[in-house]
This record gives sequence, C-alpha cells and structure tokens, in this order.
Amino acid sequence: MYRGVNNINLDAKGRLAIPTRHREILHDHCNGHIVVTIDIKERSLLIYPLPYWQDVERSVQALPSLDPVSRELQRLLIGYATDIQMDGNGRVLLTAPLREYAHLDRKAVLLGEGNKLELWSEARWHAHRDSVLDRQSELQMSDALKNLTL
Repeated sequence: MYRGVNNINLDAKGRLAIPTRHREILHDHCNGHIVVTIDIKERSLLIYPLPYWQDVERSVQALPSLDPVSRELQRLLIGYATDIQMDGNGRVLLTAPLREYAHLDRKAVLLGEGNKLELWSEARWHAHRDSVLDRQSELQMSDALKNLTL
C-alpha cells in the first residue's frame, strides 16, 4: 500500500528519488519496474507498479474503440504510458513529455493512493488541495460516502 504525502525534488535531468518506504515496496512488488502515465482529470502523473498497470491497461484496452470517449481515454492513458525502471539509488527518470504535461519543475509532491502514486508539481498540488478544502461544504457526497466513518 502506498500512502502519505512527500515533498520531493526533481534534478536537472528530470530524475526523482522515490522515498525509501515506497522504494522498498516497489522493489518487493515489481522489482522497481513502474509505469508512469498522465492523469486525464488533473495535470499530474500516475505511477503504477507494473502488475497494477497491466490490470488497468487491460481494462482500458477492453473499452469499445468505436466509442469516441473510450478511444480518447485509450489514446491518452496508454499513449502516454511509459515503462521506467527504478535505478539502484531508487531514482526514476521522467520523460520530457510527462514532465511537461504535469508542469513539473524542481519541487514536486508525491502522494500515496493505495495501489498507485500520484506526482504533482508542488504549486499545483497546493492550489488543488486548498481549492478542494475551500469547497468542501459545497461538494455532494454519494450515499456510500455518507456512511463512511473515519
């Protein structure tokens, strides 16, 4: 399970060091082989261990390709999907198109999302987080969420 928020830095080449606690899980689960793609709802990146990505990819590929929305989803998620091997120091090199999409520069935020990680530019994450918190009372909850106890 990936959880928690980590402030991280990208170097000049676009490499980021995966935090130690996530690095160990990635090594155990997929020998450091990850797939990075774009989040189509936010200007952020989704980082999947290879086995989880393979499940997502099968689901996306199974969508009807003649449906225009499905086709665009396939193009974006699978088209941007990039296989990356974590190096011996726990670093991953993000391609320029991925960094450009998410507006990543030096400062970034890595969020654990259970079976995947999200990578945001620090400024965009703070703006998104604050916007969601400011609108909390306006958001409509589903019945399932209304019954959730934290």
